[in-house]
Amino acid sequence: MDNQYFSKEGLEKLKKELEERLNVLRPEIAQRIKEAKELGDLSENAEYDSAKEAQALNEGRMEDIRNTLENAVIITGNNTSGTIGVGSSIKVESNTGVRSFVIVGAAESDPAKGFISNESPLGQAFLGHKKGDKVEARTPKGIVEYKIVEVN
Repeated sequence: MDNQYFSKEGLEKLKKELEERLNVLRPEIAQRIKEAKELGDLSENAEYDSAKEAQALNEGRMEDIRNTLENAVIITGNNTSGTIGVGSSIKVESNTGVRSFVIVGAAESDPAKGFISNESPLGQAFLGHKKGDKVEARTPKGIVEYKIVEVN
């Protein structure tokens, strides 16, 4: 599995989710299974089937989180080189106006809030560039030219 980039906050959020699933959700599901077993015949017990499915989903998600945490790389916003990389906050100008973005790992991307993945076409277009550079990026609306006006 490749490295996955996270802000410190994003990584803490993921750790809290794992803790919640392990210490709260897992015991709740175990209790549901126990109660369903006490009802008798498991072959036609919808509550038992539902609880077992919830258990499988929870265990699978916990395994995914553990794998992600093993490969997590914390990104820092300390960009002294002026070159855009994962963790950079940038301001760009295009024919539609000025927009701000933060380049993040795929797991934290939220384009509507300006958090774009380093793996997305837009994120990849900006990587390695500096203030003043012009870059072209393929967007859902076609190819757009951006001028980088600020890099932090």
